[in-house]
Amino acid sequence: MACGALFVGALALLQIQAALAAVPVITLDNATFTGTVASSNTQSFFGIPFAQPPVGDLRFRKPAPIAPYTGSFNASLMGPSCPQQFTRVPVVSGSLQALISKLWGDYYSGKYPDSEDCLTINIIKPANANPNSKLPVALWLFAGGFEFGTPARYDGTPIVERSIAMNKPIIYVSINYRVSAFGFLGGKEVKEAGVGNLGLQDQREALRWMQKYISAFGGDPKKVTIWGESAGAISVALHMLTNGGNTEGLFRAGYMQSGSPIPVGPIDNASGQKFYDELVANVGCQWEFDTLACLRTIPYDQLKKQVDASPFFLDYQSLVLAWLPRVDGDFLVDNPQQLVLKGQVAKVPFIAGDCDDEGTVFSLSTLNITSDAAFNDYLATIWAPTAPNSTIAALANAYPSDITKGSPFDTGILHALTPQFKRLAAFQGDAVFHAPRRFFQTQLSGKQKQWGYLNKRNKAIPFVGSYHTSDVSNVFGAGELTDYLVNFVTDLDPNGPTVPAWPQYSTDSPNLMTFYDALLTKDKTGVSQDTFRVEAMKVLTEASLAFPI
Repeated sequence: MACGALFVGALALLQIQAALAAVPVITLDNATFTGTVASSNTQSFFGIPFAQPPVGDLRFRKPAPIAPYTGSFNASLMGPSCPQQFTRVPVVSGSLQALISKLWGDYYSGKYPDSEDCLTINIIKPANANPNSKLPVALWLFAGGFEFGTPARYDGTPIVERSIAMNKPIIYVSINYRVSAFGFLGGKEVKEAGVGNLGLQDQREALRWMQKYISAFGGDPKKVTIWGESAGAISVALHMLTNGGNTEGLFRAGYMQSGSPIPVGPIDNASGQKFYDELVANVGCQWEFDTLACLRTIPYDQLKKQVDASPFFLDYQSLVLAWLPRVDGDFLVDNPQQLVLKGQVAKVPFIAGDCDDEGTVFSLSTLNITSDAAFNDYLATIWAPTAPNSTIAALANAYPSDITKGSPFDTGILHALTPQFKRLAAFQGDAVFHAPRRFFQTQLSGKQKQWGYLNKRNKAIPFVGSYHTSDVSNVFGAGELTDYLVNFVTDLDPNGPTVPAWPQYSTDSPNLMTFYDALLTKDKTGVSQDTFRVEAMKVLTEASLAFPI
């Protein structure tokens, strides 16, 4: 009996030792980080601080480098999200309300807890990767309109697993960065203090962290691709434009899903200053000599409450955001589109793509616009308040009220929630996504390797069609874009034996790899041409160069 008990005890000890041996551990400086086994062939390390907490006097300052690590850290859980702007969703009905809840309901319900102490990085790697592996790395920058978002919403494990199956193993990295007023505060006070575009500065600091530490996880710091969707994709584009296009060796390629260099103006323009002044007044700092210093002393809950009261991107002003990257004279020295014209762009290969109906979801907040006069007034007061009447008229003519020409595109008279809905959706989708992407790709034609795509899937969804973010599942759900991503991160070319051939983009051959719904159309995944709405987008681009947001 004693021998049996001894045998059982020894077996249990061996099982515990085996389990402990399976727990992944990484050493950084003088510290150990204990991660988790993500799947049978991957490991994860979550919530590692990459900069000092931006709290107290570090609030509204550039990210401060992290001190050398010491001690032991539990890296099994992601850290809290950065402060999230309260999500107000449009009130519609039926299946459309269900879609809205699916897209943003998690944020609305508070599923993702947030905190000012949020600058953390997450790594998912092949289980057998070691410091000698030198694997290529994909850094994911989340979406959220620069107002909310979290890496916790995206699981990179299937991507790493797929890369292993393709015999092209990669490292997946995601980060938190400051959003809303905490990351994109405007105003002359912010410009004078040199603390604009802090969310982008956070991303840059994470890239510097990767140069120092990613090799410990098996990654090659010389083989980093920055990749994102929506705000994350716009961020990728802006990293290609900052510092005169000098990457500082921080990345070697860019991958942009629904985002390109957007036309933004000075950080202290009327819009940027307006929201700064309102925030200062609402928290009681307006009489202080140094209002920015005062904002650093306001209790977090009080400050957050006032930030939440500012316009959200699903409110009436929609994509003309309260908090967004602006020209601060430091990270951005000019309107991004002007920087493109000046050739101040990182000479790296890139991919840029959009969904066909980018503007539909964002136009659900303007259903009270039902006449031509109201549409024109929206352009004049929200989109281009400094533009002359001739510019407003040109934009209105470029995007007529004919619902058969609106978005969701190619749906005829269907899905017209109001007489102006499809018109607004076409305008907003082109103004922020399609026209800036085409401008970017056209200007860089022949200067560096580039590829473009168009997602036309989900056309059957009423009113929103191939809506903004509808391509994300294609890459995180192990679709064709997953293979294209892995190929691109590994070889700086999306092509490979498992996917259709994807020719490069140029002005002579503006090729777009196009994804269709196989059950709804005879068209299959293949190449189309970037020749839709050419004249309308020319008008848009001319207006955005002259009158940036």
